Amino acid sequence: MNWKAFSCKALGWLLAPLLSMPLFFAGCTSGQEPEPVPPTKNVFDPLTQTVERAQQVQSTVDQSAESARKALEAQEHGDASP
Repeated sequence: MNWKAFSCKALGWLLAPLLSMPLFFAGCTSGQEPEPVPPTKNVFDPLTQTVERAQQVQSTVDQSAESARKALEAQEHGDASP
């Protein structure tokens, strides 16, 4: 192997661009975040919409059950109706 090819001068020519690349790429960024891309529609949209509606209905049912439970407990204890 010819070690004279790897002299300090040749090594400097190789390392200088490699070491300056991170600085170059850091300087190319604008510092501002890119705007988020709005979600695109896909084949699962109808299914996810159905799940979201079911979650909303379940929330409504849970609220109704909670209010009925509270009313029942109030009647059992002889309190005035809420």
